[in-house]
Amino acid sequence: MSKTASIDLLPTSTLFGHLMASIDRFLTASSRIAIRNGDLPYFGL
Repeated sequence: MSKTASIDLLPTSTLFGHLMASIDRFLTASSRIAIRNGDLPYFGL
């Protein structure tokens, strides 16, 4: 038996994908709120 331990980490592309999906959800929610209030949505960060 090995005396070392290993930890499985997610690939960078998957973490980046999760980050981009989170930003997309935030911007979509912000746009929906702006449209509901009668304002023009602000796109971007």
